Amino acid sequence: MHHVPTIDNIQRAPKVLLHDHLDGGLRPQTVVELAEQTGYEALPTFDVDEITQWFAAATEAGSLEEYLERFAHTVGVMQTTPAISRVAAECAEDLAADGVVYAEVRYAPELSTQKGLTLDEVVEAILDGFRQGAARATQAGHRIRIGVLLCAMRQESRATEIAELAVKYRDSGVVGFDIAGPEAGFPPTRSLDAFEYLRRENCHFTIHAGEGFGLPSIWEAIQWCGAARLGHGVRIVDDIDIDEDGNATLGRLASFVRDRRIPLEMCPRSNVHTGTVPSIEQHPLALLRRLNFRVTVNTDNRLMSQTSMTHEFDTLVQQFGYTLDDLQWLTVNAMKSAFLPFDQRLALINEVVKPGYAALRSESLFGTVADHTTSLISRA
Repeated sequence: MHHVPTIDNIQRAPKVLLHDHLDGGLRPQTVVELAEQTGYEALPTFDVDEITQWFAAATEAGSLEEYLERFAHTVGVMQTTPAISRVAAECAEDLAADGVVYAEVRYAPELSTQKGLTLDEVVEAILDGFRQGAARATQAGHRIRIGVLLCAMRQESRATEIAELAVKYRDSGVVGFDIAGPEAGFPPTRSLDAFEYLRRENCHFTIHAGEGFGLPSIWEAIQWCGAARLGHGVRIVDDIDIDEDGNATLGRLASFVRDRRIPLEMCPRSNVHTGTVPSIEQHPLALLRRLNFRVTVNTDNRLMSQTSMTHEFDTLVQQFGYTLDDLQWLTVNAMKSAFLPFDQRLALINEVVKPGYAALRSESLFGTVADHTTSLISRA
């Protein structure tokens, strides 16, 4: 029996998040309070309700450039150690309250050096914040584990420096590296030295590719740079032909991505807001899931896209009729793809994810049986 998960089911289901930007998930009230505390004067308004609506308007952006404009303000208030730690701690609490049991949250430390913080100080503030937030979440009855991905901005030239930072803090909570920022004009090979260094150091990395730019971006990320995962990767569909009967023919790159089980960090709602795809209905996630690509579901920017993992999953349930089985498949995919040691990934899958979904399924089954029995009694 395939039970359609309710919002409550989805919220309580154990979820895994691989693609979430720290500077894209601040609480609006925190933005206002930190602006006042740190002397950041460039906010469009200091009224919490108004700033909430202003950030929510990012969902109407329609282009990546316009969507990204709001990050100037979240980054603007993340220029002191206490501010960065607070943002990270609240991130951990918010994710845990949403039922996320494992998350990899990414941030570009170079963005927080405007007032004199060193890159090391930024990383240590993030790690400290996540420790605090995870501890507070545990006290509130939620368990979460968080790993940090350090991003380099692809339009700048500090990738090797940030890569060295990822290696330096790899035993303290940093699980990998990424490059973010505009794809067009800034191909991943521009940071090739950083990726070659990371490979020599046996360090994990993912690359934003196939969001703002097409197949060449994906090909470079994988075949030149050696990406273990693709941030977004939606444009891989450009290498898949669908005939009139719905049969799919994969090109060589799409075949390689599927055969090698390269994870796609898909962010459905964000992709619509940035104009990467026209609508959820037309999002390639459903096709790629049907073709058994290693699809994962992610939030990207919880504030700008007004979303959460629960909201993302519920959107897929509403749009594609996904069941708890589908949500478990996506969650296990994400956990398999995490930058954690294999035994730890396996433990989370077998001890947290699968039992969590099994409990929800039995709940739904017995609930359905009880409802059916009640209806029979009422008809008798």
